[in-house]
Amino acid sequence: MTPRPTAGQAPTPAVGALPDPVTDLLAAVLEALDIPHPATVGGTEAHDRLLNDRVRHARIALRDVLDNGSDLGPAWHARYLRDRLAEHPVTGYVTVDQARTALNAGKTWSEAVTLPTGEDQ
Repeated sequence: MTPRPTAGQAPTPAVGALPDPVTDLLAAVLEALDIPHPATVGGTEAHDRLLNDRVRHARIALRDVLDNGSDLGPAWHARYLRDRLAEHPVTGYVTVDQARTALNAGKTWSEAVTLPTGEDQ
């Protein structure tokens, strides 16, 4: 039995109950927002700038679907959003997972949190 939502809480349909294009758009929005945390405070500026760019594109896609009644539909907006995300890849800072992997490989902390040559620094 599915628990009932409490007052002020919207019901949450099972993902399988949503049309595939809507599920795909929601997945694209999650891809936009769910970027890894920086390993150091120094990476925060690059992380925040990247997240802000990705949030802007997610908002555009969602607003167009919800506010404008776009005839293009959620599937088109999911593709649009993923195209925009490809323009803003997760680079320019060392992530927590990247640093942890480097430390497990025997690198020093300093080596683990240094961007590889060629990435924005």
